[in-house]
Amino acid sequence: MIKKPIALVFAMFISFGVSSQGVTLQPGNPLTEHFSPERLQRIDKLIKQYVDSGWVAGADAFIARNGKIVYKKAFGLADIDKKVPMRTDEIFRIASQTKAITSVAVMMLFEEGKFLLDDPISKYIPSFAHPKVLAEFNPKDSTYTTIAARREVTIRDLLTHTSGVDYAQIGSNSMKAIYAKNGIYAGFLSEKLSLGDAINKLGALPLVHQPGEKFTYGLSIDVLGYLVEKVSGKSLDQFFKERIFTPLGMNDTYFYLPQAKFARLATVYTPDKQYKHLVKWDKTTFPGVDFDYPLSNGTYYAGGAGLSSTVQDYAIFLQMMLNGGIYNGHRLLSRHTVEMMTMNQIGNLNLNAEGNKFGLGFEVFTKSGQAKLGETEGSFSWGGFYGTIYWADPKEHMVCLLFVQEWPYPHGELSDKFKVLVYSALE
Repeated sequence: MIKKPIALVFAMFISFGVSSQGVTLQPGNPLTEHFSPERLQRIDKLIKQYVDSGWVAGADAFIARNGKIVYKKAFGLADIDKKVPMRTDEIFRIASQTKAITSVAVMMLFEEGKFLLDDPISKYIPSFAHPKVLAEFNPKDSTYTTIAARREVTIRDLLTHTSGVDYAQIGSNSMKAIYAKNGIYAGFLSEKLSLGDAINKLGALPLVHQPGEKFTYGLSIDVLGYLVEKVSGKSLDQFFKERIFTPLGMNDTYFYLPQAKFARLATVYTPDKQYKHLVKWDKTTFPGVDFDYPLSNGTYYAGGAGLSSTVQDYAIFLQMMLNGGIYNGHRLLSRHTVEMMTMNQIGNLNLNAEGNKFGLGFEVFTKSGQAKLGETEGSFSWGGFYGTIYWADPKEHMVCLLFVQEWPYPHGELSDKFKVLVYSALE
């Protein structure tokens, strides 16, 4: 029998203990995590410049490496009129950042053997059976003709946005009109509506292209939110709380905020008509979109757009993914499932001009995508309608977020500059 040195055995034990529990987010020292404090200060100057110029009202920025928080700062105002300072625990409408959380919920049920990813969605939501594809559209009255789809839409198609399901209110002109005529919305709702009712109606409407043919960003993840409800027997709100938020300690993430937290919701802004000043959203900014839906105690749990959260809460979610599916002793996913979610799942299709791919719920950076701003190949990311962005870098063990509340966002290049400054601060 070969005896290992006691120190080596102890080191292996410690290593195993950390990996089996997962890294948790803790305050850290930039120098220890190989960041230049001087270069991190460039981020301060950049965001302050955008606030002082009136281009953004306020922002929250967050960087963690190896689970150590090296940068967590708030800038500007959460409410300009009331002079309320932005806080590091400000609650933001994260909109499409909801999609990754819904995708995790789907994969949790996949791991339980509830379905296979290449199952037709009609097996669980019958209104999607025998899908049709839009052939001709008459903009005068929103009438249309269809052809039969070559195959059924699968769960994998929905996770990768290759299903042919378009987006209400922000998608193609033809499908926006068809969805509007049938009462299908993008998810920013305060009415007492049911996700199931909307998705059942959506299933009977045409696809914008053949399943698997293209990447089309749409309501696919909202459909999967209803799949979670159908398979689990719980509302999406209840499933998230019981299976994801409570185990991870995401205590500030909700579809509809409790009244005690109303004051922490950042005000959402839009440029005035001259694009010179920011003004508060009102009902005319984007007709049909209720910007204060988080305060409404609604019932529409939109899996693609409905959540509000903080940078800290969402960073916990991303750290769980970096940890291979575990956080603070709670395993949500296996490491193999996390690998599936963060690998190319769209084959030869490209997400954008940089050649990035899409996994199961996330954009995945390629080598050519890394060339634009520096996000390491294999990083995964997405963002939200109101200007929130995030990415996680498995090779650099980083979680990074920048949250604002603005649409349209004419100075959205701030997000790209933030990415550049993060990587340039790494030693």
